[in-house]
Amino acid sequence: MTDDELIWRIAGGSGDGIASTSQNFAKALMRSGLHVFTHRHYPSRIRGGHTYTEIRASADEVESRGDGYNFLLTLGDSFARNPSENAYYGDEEQKPLYENLDELREGGVMVIDSGLVDTEVVEDFDERVEENDWHVYEFDLRSLAREHGREVMRNTAGVGVTCALAGIERSWIKELMEEAMPEKILEPNLEILDEAYEMAMDVEHTHDVQVPEGEHDEEQVLLSGSDAIAYGAIDEGCRFIAGYPMTPWTEVFTIMSQNLPELGGISEQVEDEIAAAALALGASHAGVKAMSGSSGGGFALMSEPLGLAEMTETPVVFVEAMRAGPSTGMPTKPEQGDLEHVLYTSQGDSNRVVFAPSTVSEAYTQTRKAFELAYEYQIPAIVIYDQKLGGELVNVPASHFDEEPNADLGSTLTEAEIADAPHDASGKFNRFRYDGEKGVSPRSVPGQKGGRFLATGNEHMPAGHISEDPENRVFQMDRRMERVENIRADLDGMGTSHQTPHGVSDAEYGILTWGSNQGTVFEAVDRLNDDGYAVKALSVSDMMPYPTEEVQAFIESVDEVLVVEMNASAQFRGLTQKELGRYGEKLSSLLKYNGNPFEPAEIVEGFVTSIVENDTLPGTETKFVPAAGD
Repeated sequence: MTDDELIWRIAGGSGDGIASTSQNFAKALMRSGLHVFTHRHYPSRIRGGHTYTEIRASADEVESRGDGYNFLLTLGDSFARNPSENAYYGDEEQKPLYENLDELREGGVMVIDSGLVDTEVVEDFDERVEENDWHVYEFDLRSLAREHGREVMRNTAGVGVTCALAGIERSWIKELMEEAMPEKILEPNLEILDEAYEMAMDVEHTHDVQVPEGEHDEEQVLLSGSDAIAYGAIDEGCRFIAGYPMTPWTEVFTIMSQNLPELGGISEQVEDEIAAAALALGASHAGVKAMSGSSGGGFALMSEPLGLAEMTETPVVFVEAMRAGPSTGMPTKPEQGDLEHVLYTSQGDSNRVVFAPSTVSEAYTQTRKAFELAYEYQIPAIVIYDQKLGGELVNVPASHFDEEPNADLGSTLTEAEIADAPHDASGKFNRFRYDGEKGVSPRSVPGQKGGRFLATGNEHMPAGHISEDPENRVFQMDRRMERVENIRADLDGMGTSHQTPHGVSDAEYGILTWGSNQGTVFEAVDRLNDDGYAVKALSVSDMMPYPTEEVQAFIESVDEVLVVEMNASAQFRGLTQKELGRYGEKLSSLLKYNGNPFEPAEIVEGFVTSIVENDTLPGTETKFVPAAGD
């Protein structure tokens, strides 16, 4: 936790414009020269229900949400279904106040829309304010907005008050409003921004919370992991997507659907996820780079088409956006419980690629790599991520996305090459030949002269005819599995690794993690080293094929390893022990699965209490699972 940052939380109801307001505010802070990182919490219903977005802004790079926050703008829930304290889910109108107090830091600022929010709903509100040295400012933002014609503009009023109290230059806000708003609503919004600003400037400022000053060395863009996955797919030549909406995968599907038609591509929303995956396979079989995806429940329906892709060696990329399960679970909350599901679903022995990017930058790069490997090795590739990475907004240098587009279809033959390739006595192309280099038998696409073959989900001979011959089965299965080994060799030899190390090289302790926990773990490692502990971390993205050598070297270089992940069954720890075959006595787990992502302080506390002090963790937010045999 640092004092030179603004962590601003805007809280209201789903449907109150919280997401769009916070996104624009984050973009304004980024343009002012700051590094920003957002965290979004929202309910799984269309409208109504407590929601908030947190923006962490600093002159230094930020890769994680902070520990709590220091500025609360609470607007209340104008869509509350039952504004009564005796309601089953409590007084939803007032939840944006009383559900956000526990994490407001000492000395923090609280701006309350008194037109909707009543502090009397919190029984000990005044005592808590005094105890925590909170600085409370009440303004009737709702009435101010109504005077200008639209109640939703109380968000703009809240931003104006924030600018006044936190020392933020309004020009950045106005510039964004002028870019985004039609003239009809622009003028009243500019007026309400200025009126709210002046209103807040007229009251005494008793707090120390101020926005820091910063400057970027190069142009920045504000993106989420969903943006990065979609743009990575587009830049790698994907021109077909099929899907069915399911939170949180819907964001990738929506971005792709908005952009593909302009690029000559096709987007299809179909009746279910089985159809979506099958359409993507069909498009790829026909010679187009294709993708599909879903979240846990929908991805379960893709199990059969995924197996078909493996057997027919049809390249395709799937996206799996994890959410808290099982079944419907908590659709809008982050969890990492689908790892084993993605690694092993479908029929028989799996031969696929699975990447779990940790950051927005990695989401773009690894999605491109997933397409490259899928089409070079004729194998399905899966990008697995969670709601945290998919919905977080973070500034990234624009230059990161300057890579050249790539429409190459990988190991696909020309008609001249097909003419020289082996064919069956019947004249069919030997699509599934035994002697393919690196296990890859080059393919043809429909319509190419001499490229006709059979594609079946049954085991088959080189020309594609069904075969149950034992010798043929061994040849074909070994060849398909050989590709995974060669992909691992290619990844190891590409000069840069998808695994990201952090911390001191001669550390005594290690923290191993995967996916969206990376930034939070790295910040925790920095704090631990500042406190005198010798700690380093490794964030792993290659789930299949597993980076055995890198992870083994990391584990062997330290005395103990804490594995940090967001699930209840330590799935990544289990994968690590399965792939390495040992180290069970060296690996402990820090788990969190309550619907909220880790904060850096939780990892620091979990490490010190459980690993260093060998004590029991207080509370129920996180869970420690010791090494086997302890």
